[in-house]
Amino acid sequence: MTSVNIGGSGGPEAGLSDQTGEFTGRYLVVFSDEVQGDAGATNATMQSVAGISNMASTLDFAGGAADPDATGDAEAMLFAELGVAIVSAESAGVGAVGALNADPRILSIEPERILYAIEDHPLSLEYVRGYRDAVANLYEQLSGGCETGTEAGIAAALADNAGLTWGLQATRASTSPRTGVDIRLAVLDTGFDLAHADFLGRPVLSQSFVAGQAVQDGHGHGTHCVGTSCGPKSPAGGGRRYGVATDAGILVGKVLSDQGAGSDSNILAGISWAIANGANVISMSLGANVQQVSKAYETVGRRALQAGSLIVAAAGNNAGRAAGNNGFVGIPANSPSIMAVAAVDSDFRIANFSARSNSVTGGKIDIAGPGVAVYSSWPMQVAPNRYHTISGTSMATPHVAGLAALLSEATGARGAQLWAKLTQTARPLRLSSADVGAGLAQAPQE
Repeated sequence: MTSVNIGGSGGPEAGLSDQTGEFTGRYLVVFSDEVQGDAGATNATMQSVAGISNMASTLDFAGGAADPDATGDAEAMLFAELGVAIVSAESAGVGAVGALNADPRILSIEPERILYAIEDHPLSLEYVRGYRDAVANLYEQLSGGCETGTEAGIAAALADNAGLTWGLQATRASTSPRTGVDIRLAVLDTGFDLAHADFLGRPVLSQSFVAGQAVQDGHGHGTHCVGTSCGPKSPAGGGRRYGVATDAGILVGKVLSDQGAGSDSNILAGISWAIANGANVISMSLGANVQQVSKAYETVGRRALQAGSLIVAAAGNNAGRAAGNNGFVGIPANSPSIMAVAAVDSDFRIANFSARSNSVTGGKIDIAGPGVAVYSSWPMQVAPNRYHTISGTSMATPHVAGLAALLSEATGARGAQLWAKLTQTARPLRLSSADVGAGLAQAPQE
């Protein structure tokens, strides 16, 4: 069984080793590059190999938005932009699975997982102080008392102030002339509070990929991530700025339910839709505590880069560093073609819960973002004051996504070039690359 999380946490126990996932009984079928993009060839493959003649496709839906409530009695669903299909349990019998595995037109076939989200809770001042003291003590033990002081010009011990969150200060988003204008950023999560006062009048393209649930966020996690990546320069309530790419085009895909759960097919439908609608950056604060790379997600990440879309994903919260557990990067962030994001705190130390690189190919941390005590938007029906402060690699990920939008605007870089720009311009930290990769992501200053 797998253990799964969406990267967010509000308490000291951020690891999810006790949380289990389950399989749906359906299968992810990944088509070869030669077949991918050719609707006729994919249909012929499924017909000849698995006997499937009734396959729905994202091409059947306006804007590539595959409605899970409108696929009827289809035996399979093709995400055409990705070259991946989801096949029903009835259609994918033992014989069909074996035949698909053996066919050269198929790269891989793997069982579909259900992903579970953890609940996020507000951070108390007592917790923040206790967390900081615990990590400081651990750091002193490991470093032999060597004080980091200022890390490559970043002032230590930042804090939220009346005008800015500490994360915007640390990444220099607050001083960047770029706003993400003309860049499209997709957040695939639990949806978004479409009535949030800070976003009224701002265009939001949204779609739910969760059967029976609207985009409206009944959980909170998605609204928080949208706020961090794309929140306004001047919040309606007059409080501090918390958003990185204040003028980016916002795409919201609800791929996790209001209960914080979603399947691989929900997520792949969201990625396919985001690419079809021109997303330059795709932010996914979700993942599974599985060390082995998913061929499906790796192929999707590679094809997204080729299409000019960079996917950034939360590395995971399965560490408990104060107790000696460094954790590991899980699915989908451990895919070589998906950028894995770690979390640091306002003292530029690795977060206690933030997963470390693992030994599988692609299972390394690529970059870090602010991920402890992050203030951002929250659904107003859940928190009437509109805002919430939580922690996790989930919170670091939308920081990096927003910064990617700023860099894309500044340089014109897309896909793999944008990945390179992000890592090349990251601020080095006096921490292991196994923990923070290239360092702390930074905003362009020109």
